[in-house]
Amino acid sequence: MARYVSSICFAVLVTCAGGADARSRSPQDLNPSTSIVDASPTLAPFQHVRFCLRYPSDCKSNPTEDEHIDLNAETFELLKRVNHDVNASITPVLKSYGSDLQDGWTIAPVTGDCNDYAVTKRHGLLASGLPGKALRLSVVKTSSGIGHLVLVVVTTKGDIVMDNLTEAIRPWQNTGYHWLKIQSANDARLWYEVKAPDTSVSQADRKVRLADR
Repeated sequence: MARYVSSICFAVLVTCAGGADARSRSPQDLNPSTSIVDASPTLAPFQHVRFCLRYPSDCKSNPTEDEHIDLNAETFELLKRVNHDVNASITPVLKSYGSDLQDGWTIAPVTGDCNDYAVTKRHGLLASGLPGKALRLSVVKTSSGIGHLVLVVVTTKGDIVMDNLTEAIRPWQNTGYHWLKIQSANDARLWYEVKAPDTSVSQADRKVRLADR
C-alpha cells in the first residue's frame, strides 16, 4: 500500500494541482461539525516504518501533550506559512520506492513527492513547538482513486488538512478524499484505519432543509 501511495502521488500533483483553490479560510470560518474517528489498528505504511528508523525524533510520543491545537489567528498564520513554504521549496518528482530501497520519505529534500511534503510540514510544526499528538499523517485516495499522503492538524475547531496539492487549508471532510488510514495520536509509530463518516441526515436536519425550500 505504501509503495502504491508513494509512487503515484506525483501523478496527483501533475493532474490536479493546477485547478486547486488557493484560498484558506479564516480560523473563525473553520468550524467542522465532526472530527476524524479512529477505527481498528492497521499496519503502518512500510515507508513510514523506515522513516521512523531514519528520523526517530519525529516519531517520539509524549503522553502529556495536548491532543488539540488552539486554532487562533497566530497558529493559523503559522500553518499557512509552513504549508506555503514547504510547497514552494520542494520540486515535485516521481519516486520509485523499488526493492533496492534507494528512495524513502525525506525531510526537506530539494525534490520529492507527497510523502516528503507531508513529513517536512510535520517536522517544521514540531520544531515550532506544536504538539505531535495533534499532527497526524494520513493516507487518502483522491476522487479519481489515486493514493496520496497529507498532514491532518487536530484543532479546537476540528481537523484540518495541509496538502501539497493546494495552498488552502481545508476541513478534512471538505477535501473530497476517501480516508484510508491515519497516524495514531498516542503513538506516532502506530496507525489506525479511518472510520467512515456518518452521512445520514437527522430528522431535524430534514425539517430545516424542507423549511429552506
